[in-house]
Amino acid sequence: MFRATRRHRVLVATLAAPLLLGSATQAAASPAEGRAHISTAYVLPGDRVYPEGIGADPYTGDMYVGSYEGGTVYKLTPGQRVAEQFLPPFVDGRTQALGIEVDRARRLWVIDRPTGVAVYDIASRRLLARFTIPDQKPRLVNDMAITSDGTAYITDSYRSVVYRITPEQLAKAHEQGGEAPLRPAFDLSGIVEPHAPDAITLNGIVAERTGRYLLTVDMTGADLYRIALPSGKVDKVALSGGDIMTGDGMELQNDTLWVAHPITDRYAISRWRIGSDGRTAQSTGRLTDSALQTPTTLLRKNGKLYVVRSQFDKGGPTGPGTPQLPFSIASVRGF
Repeated sequence: MFRATRRHRVLVATLAAPLLLGSATQAAASPAEGRAHISTAYVLPGDRVYPEGIGADPYTGDMYVGSYEGGTVYKLTPGQRVAEQFLPPFVDGRTQALGIEVDRARRLWVIDRPTGVAVYDIASRRLLARFTIPDQKPRLVNDMAITSDGTAYITDSYRSVVYRITPEQLAKAHEQGGEAPLRPAFDLSGIVEPHAPDAITLNGIVAERTGRYLLTVDMTGADLYRIALPSGKVDKVALSGGDIMTGDGMELQNDTLWVAHPITDRYAISRWRIGSDGRTAQSTGRLTDSALQTPTTLLRKNGKLYVVRSQFDKGGPTGPGTPQLPFSIASVRGF
């Protein structure tokens, strides 16, 4: 619990400052807000859920959501409003579930802080492998993206590095008992702007559809970075019309990027048009609404955004108070 409290004390400080953004971004917000409709898509059983990550099975349409408290993973089935428990809390060394993804082989990837990343077979719910950081220095394994070749890339928000797990490494770990080290692939610590030692830097990460590059956001510095694959060459994306201050989870489809912003009292989603080479991003809208309830991440499916309402600031890790029950996943249409 010490690490959780420390992380989110820093997050509160990070989120408290940038409450007012540039006029260009605000100008883009009005028409988007007028068209968007926010409703509750799914509810999560439990009074201490504080959901954080979300991923979708590309074959069944089922979605999976992780709980910051205890690491429970919930299954969201289309047509069923109430989620069911898929993985119980406090198993396999998992005490908090952050980033979640489902790959094309129907494996569920869960960032099971503080240990690292756990990979499960969805059909059997069996743990296939666990990748952990071998040292005990401060780290915050946070978010994840899986490229078209099945390789997973994971951000560390304290170390400003991106870890990599290839399909071959996953197969080898499974064959050798399921345990393997989580090793950095790309080090951005000398590239992101200087921050306090315990500031949250790299957070959300997404992969371009064909696997040409990754995009990852510096939550504190408000910058977006492009990582070329497989070379690892890093470039700062040229932003126009605003910045990505407090950017958390992201979703990329074709040339559109959506970013969740868990800004205290100004919960928001921003939308960006990404250039053909991934080196530019133009702000095309911003949706700010208290109904988003501290959005940590999101995904887009069937023309709608599914937004994780973490409520971290309502009696959770970033603030006092009482959450609004039940915890839920929002559906956003028209943005």
